[in-house]
Amino acid sequence: MEFKDELVRNLESEELWTVITFKTPYGPAKTLEKLVEAVEDAGWRVTFKANWWTADIPYGLARIDAKKGDREKIVLGKWILGRKCELIGLENMPLEKGRDEFFRMVDSITSTLIHDPVIRTMREQY
Repeated sequence: MEFKDELVRNLESEELWTVITFKTPYGPAKTLEKLVEAVEDAGWRVTFKANWWTADIPYGLARIDAKKGDREKIVLGKWILGRKCELIGLENMPLEKGRDEFFRMVDSITSTLIHDPVIRTMREQY
């Protein structure tokens, strides 16, 4: 990823969440793989990773939880398909603000899929 250096610098912030918004030419799996690679190359151990996306509109959300020594970090990658990798924004957030951003993004993706019976059933259970 062309903006790997900016991501790595922001991983060292004291805030729990690092939220990165970017364009990517890759599909969901490859995009998550590239983010995980950048986090691991910076010396962080990935403890959890997940990816949500919608097929109707080419955007998604990747979440990576990582540890480095006694520090924890959550990377939230908000991505949209594009012709090339391009950084749109990068922000470090405290616990509450990052959590709210995460839930807002998951809601925006699942709301586009609400007519899917499996997704609808899952949402009703939780």
